[in-house]
Amino acid sequence: MTYFTSDQHFGHFNIIRLCQRPFGSLEEMDAVLLERWNAKVKPADEVYVLGDLFFRCADPEPILKVLAGRKHLILGNHDHTWTKRVRLGDYFESVQTLKEVEIDGRILTLCHYPMLSYPQARRGFMVYGHIHNSVHDDYWPLIARRSRMFNAGVDVNNFEPVGFDELVENNRRFIERHQADAKADPLSLLCIEA
Repeated sequence: MTYFTSDQHFGHFNIIRLCQRPFGSLEEMDAVLLERWNAKVKPADEVYVLGDLFFRCADPEPILKVLAGRKHLILGNHDHTWTKRVRLGDYFESVQTLKEVEIDGRILTLCHYPMLSYPQARRGFMVYGHIHNSVHDDYWPLIARRSRMFNAGVDVNNFEPVGFDELVENNRRFIERHQADAKADPLSLLCIEA
């Protein structure tokens, strides 16, 4: 099985408030993220992590050692510090800033950042992270109209890695829910990166 995920922000207390995550503490958030990952992902599964796995985490290795699956890291804006403190080859099959893969006959461009123009855009798909559950920025209407762009962030995907079909369905629901919210009160629409 192949899974997609991003923006766990293990170790980042402020992300709970910034993205209105339903956790009472950093310890609870990290434990739930880890538990949901390992409940779903088996050792032989492929997991594409589209950036920002950790932020402000003092020691990422205890978590890296127990995250299940054959992991591929697509670097995000918060990955520049923790990645210097660990031997990435011990935990990841590959580390890149952009990756194009074919999975189950689908061509996917994987990047931490949402790209409106990407390789194979006419027949492929864009899977991204970075924006969490934010729909207040001026790019949101453009992303929401793109039927081949999918947010892999945990804030949109029940705080767990997801397969492609789940990714599509979770994004459909998220867009449907927030198109109406954006018209009613755009300031109520969540996460600002810190």
